[in-house]
Order: sequence, then structure tokens, then C-alpha cells
Amino acid sequence: MHLYRQPIILFGLVLPIVAAAAVCGVGFMLKSRMTASFENKQKTYKVYEQARRTGSDIETQITRQRAFLELWNEQLSLETASTVATHLRRISEQLPSKEIQQTAFERPASGGGFGSVAAQKSSLLRIAFRGTYRTIQRAFIELETRMPQLQLQDLRIDPTATQSSLLNFQVTYTAWEN
Repeated sequence: MHLYRQPIILFGLVLPIVAAAAVCGVGFMLKSRMTASFENKQKTYKVYEQARRTGSDIETQITRQRAFLELWNEQLSLETASTVATHLRRISEQLPSKEIQQTAFERPASGGGFGSVAAQKSSLLRIAFRGTYRTIQRAFIELETRMPQLQLQDLRIDPTATQSSLLNFQVTYTAWEN
């Protein structure tokens, strides 16, 4: 029996332990790779899911704002000077006639202002009023609310020689168009 002791220890004990350790090492390595792959896939899924939710939220916002886009396109396609004149007439009807009076409305032929340096089509409008500060301010707010494509370019306020409560206003707008 003494002769077989070394092969028995080698093939019966050492080799099975080495083989078991190799199988455990390979198993541990595969498990760590699978865990890393699973964590990577979880992170990728979270990023995908967050991007999908964000995209869905943006799509919902766009869907809600589609009516506004159509309104904007419609408003930008209207002829600016006549639209401004119509709005000013409606606004003036709502305000006290003693406190607001439109004294001039012109559309200069020469381009100028912000629109002349932009690629977007625009026109220039000059409007003059005589009235009280508060009433004219309300008129401007109402006009700019109804026509957000107007961009204030110049505003001059001068006192009136005849009445101290009235002021002369001259305003220049750049009206952005389609």
C-alpha cells in the first residue's frame, strides 16, 4: 500500500481539490461578470426609461401647445398694420376717450430697427398717442398681450403744452411676420 500512497494522494485528493478550486474560480468569475453585466443593463434601462419619460413629457407639452402654435402661425400670417389698427380701435373703445387719443399711425417704408439686421421678415410701425400715463400704459399692455410679435424699439414721452395731465407718446414697434 505504501507504493500507491502518492498516486492516491495526487489523484484522489490534490487533483479533485485543484479541479474544485478551478470550477469555483471559474464560477466566481462568471458570477462577477454576470453581476457586472446585470448592473450595466439595469443602469442602461434606467437611462432609457428616464429618456422615455422625458420624451413622453415633452410630447405631452407639445401636444398641449399645438393650438398655440397654430394661433401664432395664424397671427403671424395676418397683415400687421391693419391688425394693429383693429386692435388699437378695440382697445380705445374700452378706455376713457378723454384719457387716450391716437394722433398718428404710420408704417415707414424704409426698414430699420431690429428687423433690418435679422433674417426674419418684419415691418416697422410708428404710433403716436396723447393721453394719461396710466391709460396709455394699459393700452400698450393690452396691445402687446394681443400681439406678442410686436417688439418695442423706441418709446418717447413728452409733456403736452395745453394740459398738464396729458402726455404725448410716440412708440415704434418692430412687428415680426411670417
